[in-house]
Amino acid sequence: QVQLVESGGGLVQPGGSLRLSCAASGRTSSSYVMGWFRQSPGKDREFVAAIRGSSSTYYPDSVKGRFTISRENAKNTVYLQMNSLKSEDTAVYYCAARQSCSAIECYSPRYDYWGQGTQVTVSS
Repeated sequence: QVQLVESGGGLVQPGGSLRLSCAASGRTSSSYVMGWFRQSPGKDREFVAAIRGSSSTYYPDSVKGRFTISRENAKNTVYLQMNSLKSEDTAVYYCAARQSCSAIECYSPRYDYWGQGTQVTVSS
């Protein structure tokens, strides 16, 4: 079993930046694919980013070029650096993990473990 705890959410102005962290504990493995999803009122859970290994990353067009996912295996931590934030980025952001996924499968919210989420609000 893996436990995931997100942190780093908060209120930022449009155009600002924020870095989210996800600390993993339990039976963790560096081979797990780590992902970030978000959900806002009235919308389905949306894929944001994923990282497989240390260099394979995946992003949807909505955040590509603005968000960056990374990991520090020694600390069992994954990060989501968010730049040039927009009001439409406002959502609860969830960290997730799964044992494996293809490039296409990583976009699906069919992950094995989930954190409780952290609120990100982009507003002036």
